[in-house]
Amino acid sequence: MTAPRRALIIIDVQQQYFAGPLEVRHPPHAESLPRITAALDAANEAGVPVAVFQHTAGEGAPVFDPTTPQWQLHPEVEHRLQPGSFRSEKQFGTVFAGTSLLDWLRAQDVDTLTLVGYMTNNCVLASAAEAETHGLSVEVLSDATGAINITNEAGSVDARTVHTTLLALLSSNWAAVVDTDRWVQAVGAGTALSGSNLVVSAVQGAARAAG
Repeated sequence: MTAPRRALIIIDVQQQYFAGPLEVRHPPHAESLPRITAALDAANEAGVPVAVFQHTAGEGAPVFDPTTPQWQLHPEVEHRLQPGSFRSEKQFGTVFAGTSLLDWLRAQDVDTLTLVGYMTNNCVLASAAEAETHGLSVEVLSDATGAINITNEAGSVDARTVHTTLLALLSSNWAAVVDTDRWVQAVGAGTALSGSNLVVSAVQGAARAAG
């Protein structure tokens, strides 16, 4: 198997997610942030290209207002960024829409995206799903991402259930889902990581349901 040509994609590790209604709950950000920085340190050491995104809703918006301190990257990420990192704002869930990421990835000859950051239930999910349409493989680091509690007209789901359910969903079709330690080992060895697929996941799901 050909060694993957990875890029680490750091999604919206902004102060907005560390307090208030959008505070990441599972894994707690006190746990996921060190995993994000560990992945960034490993990428910097191995020469893996890094792309960093910050979500913006425009000046005066109730959240993600680029004029507020809450919009800034967490300093643990900011001070680790290298001068050559790709940096971009985004206005949509996916990191591709309205950005020049795809051109940058092609210039870097990247074929595999490693997604970390926030939130599993929004931008990580949207970015992983769209990557397939661009012919890119995806890795999602389970302990370097995170979700929130959700309640709306359709129902109520706690953050742990949201996170674990979406990781199983991603692994069934769109991504290799692994923890940061395993990813760091794969980067060092230059080896690919693989997820499940829809057929295998369905067969195993049916077998589990049958007892």
